[in-house]
Amino acid sequence: MNIKIGLLSDTHNFFDEKIYNYFKDVDEIWHAGDIGNIELLNEIKSFKKTRSVYGNIDDQEIRNECKKELLFSLLDFKIFITHIGGRPPKYNKEVLKKIINYKPDIFVCGHSHILNISKDEKLNLIYINPGAAGKIGLQKERTIVRFEINIKKKIKSVEVIKL
Repeated sequence: MNIKIGLLSDTHNFFDEKIYNYFKDVDEIWHAGDIGNIELLNEIKSFKKTRSVYGNIDDQEIRNECKKELLFSLLDFKIFITHIGGRPPKYNKEVLKKIINYKPDIFVCGHSHILNISKDEKLNLIYINPGAAGKIGLQKERTIVRFEINIKKKIKSVEVIKL
């Protein structure tokens, strides 16, 4: 069994129409915060099953719909998603404590607008920051990520999509 994931972050009130095509075959969308407005969140939720966290720019309406962080299991993967997480090995101190306690297989965050997919050997996890999908920020390219996880606890078909 495979589950296809579409991952994005930092939309900042902008949802590129091309994402519908890139994510048409995914089973779930994960949004790592800085959504921008409740209408955009509702649009994503009406398109696909969505797991999302709020970011530092998100207002109370989004914070009422989303949590600061998500810790969940999917096909035996332990997943941790938050907006401000840092990066290997320089994690946010609060996040690092949760990583050590929860021991996720996949850690997802946004905020930096810097695409980074890497293996943290020390903490035995896959770190994914999908970069920024929106137009606001200093990023040179807008990016999203698509990948699959399977029952054999493998991550496969990892694709970085440049918008």
